[in-house]
Amino acid sequence: MQNKEFRFNFAQIYLILIPKFMQSTPLTIDFSTKMQAYFALSKFRLSALVVFSGGFGFVFAAENTVDWVKLSIFCLASFLITASANTINQIIEKDLDKLMTRTAKRPLPTEKLSTAEARLFSILLAIIGAFLLVFFVNFLTAFFAVLSLILYAFVYTPMKQRTPIAVFIGAFPGAFPPLIGWVAQTGELSIAAFIIFGIQFIWQFPHFWAIAWVADEDYTRAGFRLLPSAGGKDGSTAFQIMTYTMFLIPMGLLPMYYGITGLNSAIVVTLASMLFLVPTLFLLKNLDRASALRIMFASFLYLPIVQIAFLLDKL
Repeated sequence: MQNKEFRFNFAQIYLILIPKFMQSTPLTIDFSTKMQAYFALSKFRLSALVVFSGGFGFVFAAENTVDWVKLSIFCLASFLITASANTINQIIEKDLDKLMTRTAKRPLPTEKLSTAEARLFSILLAIIGAFLLVFFVNFLTAFFAVLSLILYAFVYTPMKQRTPIAVFIGAFPGAFPPLIGWVAQTGELSIAAFIIFGIQFIWQFPHFWAIAWVADEDYTRAGFRLLPSAGGKDGSTAFQIMTYTMFLIPMGLLPMYYGITGLNSAIVVTLASMLFLVPTLFLLKNLDRASALRIMFASFLYLPIVQIAFLLDKL
């Protein structure tokens, strides 16, 4: 009797629960929403740009043929670690993101994902990415990739509310990708690695300060201090943006000087640098948002043009 009663009760429970599990539509919607939220958390476009820059360094370092399998693993690992850093950044700034128009709809401020889910996501991405680099690329690449994550997520991110020096700190992880790509291919550092790092390092300043100028109202609401002068959107800031952009002209000639590339890329890079410089002169004259916006768009074009020119000239 006890066995029959148990089977009967179990059957009743089964019949009650089955219809609830068969209602798949809400679960499907929830799963889809979660996946979209995780995708947004990774900042796909930003992560893809980092991967492109790292891939440039990898191919640029190749002497003869490119190991496409190794390059694919490197790009995947780079994306995972970058997405992890982006996620940690959003965890730390969750409450600040609510204050800014451009970030208020991110997954954490809207509670599409919990902080615990985001934290687990970032840990898994970092572990898998580091594992791939250590075992399929080389340890030095993994070291620089993890160092980049630490500098971006745990040094640059907290400093953004305290001092404009945060931009200088953030320029290091921002410029690491081509250097990391070079190390992934060769297993060592070299003058060429430092040159392509240096170009991207200098590029960070006009690029990011232009973004900070355009988004100044949002950043001010969140308490971020990112423009280089105490006055904010003033002549001093515009002058520094112009000065750093001018440094890109001699920096772009270094690969030819050291025999890494030739005259063709030097001409292209010099022209690109001079065209990049033009909107900074307008900003210095007008001190307006429109000029800062032109600098921002010019910066997005400058880096891939320069990197592709170097690649084509060398290959």
